[in-house]
Amino acid sequence: MPTSVSMPALGESVTEGTVTQWLKNVGDTVEVDEPLLEVSTDKVDTEIPSPAAGVLTKILVDEDETVEIGAEIAIIGGEGESADEGGAEPAAEASRPEPEEESAPEPAAAEEPEPAEEPEPEPAPAPSAPSESSSGGPKTSVTMPALGESVTEGTVTQWLKNVGDTVEVDEPLLEVSTDKVDTEIPSPAAGVLTKILVDEDETVEIGAEIAVIGGTGDEPPATSEAPAPPEAEPRPEPAEKPEAAEEPEPEPASEKPEPAPEKPEPAPKAEPAGDEAQAGGGPSVDIETLSGTGRASGTDSGTEAYVTPLVRKLAAEHGVDLGRVKGTGVGGRVRKQDVLKAAEEQKEAARAAAPAPSSAPSKVADDASLRGRTEKLSRLRLSIADRMVESLHVSATTTQVIEVDVTKIARLREQAADRFAEREGLPLDFFPFFALAAVEALRSHPKLNAVVDSDKREVTYHDVENLGVSVDTERGLLAPVVKEAGKLDLSGLAHRITDLTERAHTGGLGPDELGGGTFTIAETGCTGALFGTPIINQPQVAILGTGAVVKRPVVLEDPSMGDEVIAVRSMVYLSLAHDHRLIDSADAGRFLQAVKARLEEGAFEGDLGLA
Repeated sequence: MPTSVSMPALGESVTEGTVTQWLKNVGDTVEVDEPLLEVSTDKVDTEIPSPAAGVLTKILVDEDETVEIGAEIAIIGGEGESADEGGAEPAAEASRPEPEEESAPEPAAAEEPEPAEEPEPEPAPAPSAPSESSSGGPKTSVTMPALGESVTEGTVTQWLKNVGDTVEVDEPLLEVSTDKVDTEIPSPAAGVLTKILVDEDETVEIGAEIAVIGGTGDEPPATSEAPAPPEAEPRPEPAEKPEAAEEPEPEPASEKPEPAPEKPEPAPKAEPAGDEAQAGGGPSVDIETLSGTGRASGTDSGTEAYVTPLVRKLAAEHGVDLGRVKGTGVGGRVRKQDVLKAAEEQKEAARAAAPAPSSAPSKVADDASLRGRTEKLSRLRLSIADRMVESLHVSATTTQVIEVDVTKIARLREQAADRFAEREGLPLDFFPFFALAAVEALRSHPKLNAVVDSDKREVTYHDVENLGVSVDTERGLLAPVVKEAGKLDLSGLAHRITDLTERAHTGGLGPDELGGGTFTIAETGCTGALFGTPIINQPQVAILGTGAVVKRPVVLEDPSMGDEVIAVRSMVYLSLAHDHRLIDSADAGRFLQAVKARLEEGAFEGDLGLA
């Protein structure tokens, strides 16, 4: 019995999702919980598993198309059903416009007087057998998929394939941009790109048809519709039939095997591309540039991954060697997330060697490329702008700043850094200490762990500390949430923060990991700033910013001498932006003093294994 696949719930306040990539094609057999497609929202990109085992008989939502939560997106038939059963109707419709039927009677007319051609129909079923779903000539409509929460349209930034090109399932077809993300849209089916309905830099609504892909058996008609030059070759052949009327038998025999060689055409295309790639010197980059198929066979014996122009561009910008990047996409394809992860790993390695200058040069280089340019704001940047302005309109925001002496923590880090890194596999930074102190302070100051509903004139004090952590990614600012942070110790927080941060950069966050926060902490000092005035992440009522830890002379009281002395101490500024509708300045001050006392006490030996 057919099983309906619907767009699942994708997180708090998420009302729609965008199909970014189908991992299965019509006719493929799927198992329960096997990844079926990839979906994107304004919060996260995630894989959707199959709800049942069987055969994928219908795909109702094209890639890059946005649909509401609960909408039907595909149908899975029973294991006994075939793809032809689910796709019979489209196959019939697709067969109507196909000119193959018109060309078929032509050879038939020439073949009527020839009895020797009767055994030749036998090879005809042979080519149709390998492509059951496509031999009937079904055409797949490519539509703009859902691209995130509240996203209603997408912009085609670049077509990676041209009309007449052969495409494989899940092979990148085009690049699309929204206010949330720039992403590649893979082909929903194998065949020939017969029509491109949307030009580059053109914006269309979610669900709008943007291209048409013909079946692999429709390659000759597909190329006849779009690229006349390639099809000019098969057309003159029937014209030659009257010329070779004396020898009609070999001519039809050559005409029938023609569709067979046309099918393996994609394979030879990859081979010359591989040769050109070898001549170009760039194993992964040139393969994608020259072949379009992205298959790395023949150039990189270690992988069959392929890269797209977007991935190649990112790799060049970040100085990432694609030959050393392990692809996580379908068939080992190197995806944008893989490059960003590799770039982040390179940055981390550079920071370990030279903390200060590691990130500055790359950012300066990126900024330098913007000189003299005028361009439209990305959809993600527009979305961030709208939310920040909304927050300032909704909340009565004010900020308090205090300075904290973290010399004891600095000394603990010197003592335990190597041991902690060996035991936990993580560097021991200041940030987990700040996070732990903030979480502990929230327990005794619940006002800062609350939400105000102005319409209902209500305030809700949360009974759990879900700590949002601000992360600066290539896409923009994200705030993944450490759920139930109050139950974690220092090492637990460090692990969770590191994991969320890494997956924020690689696009591996789940929908629920970007929602449900009750309080947020932002590491303002990562860029060297002493402090900042962060904007509250709605609907929360406060956010804590941590500045850079710097050594400077400080006046201290010497209990032994009963006098004051000047000493070099490790100091940091903490800034708390809070909603004055609920939190008064005195409330904010008491919270900050609680955080300060915990940090200056420096009693973290037990967490570090030094007790």
